[in-house]
Amino acid sequence: MTIAVDFDGTIVTHEYPAIGEERPFAVETLKMLIRDHHKLVLWSVREGKLLDEAVEWCKARGLEFYAVNRDYPEETMQNNPHYSRKLKVDMFIDDRNIGGLPDWGTIYRMISEKKTWDQLMAEAESGGIMPSYGEPDKRMKKKWWQFG
Repeated sequence: MTIAVDFDGTIVTHEYPAIGEERPFAVETLKMLIRDHHKLVLWSVREGKLLDEAVEWCKARGLEFYAVNRDYPEETMQNNPHYSRKLKVDMFIDDRNIGGLPDWGTIYRMISEKKTWDQLMAEAESGGIMPSYGEPDKRMKKKWWQFG
């Protein structure tokens, strides 16, 4: 499976343009997904020097992506007439997901066991492992769509 992974707010806490702290178990889980033969694409709003810093941060922790902000490593606007920033992947892992970002253990189970959130919730209701969402980042700015 090819999986796009956001950087800010997903692998690290939101501190953009600085690099935040690693979210618990993010790097280790992503390395497990690579070992499971998934292709991971770093998918970030970062560009130029800021993107280079994020890629180096990951490499320093032993995390190397199949591609960065593109579908495959060699893709360019010149060699792909249908080039688009919209990736053609099987799945996105992003903190801006509706409902928020589950913890990395739950993300790994969903991918490795090919289960949906609803399936994990049904298992939990019948005495299985309860999926959970990570601790919300209290420093995040309120968005126009958040009420209260």
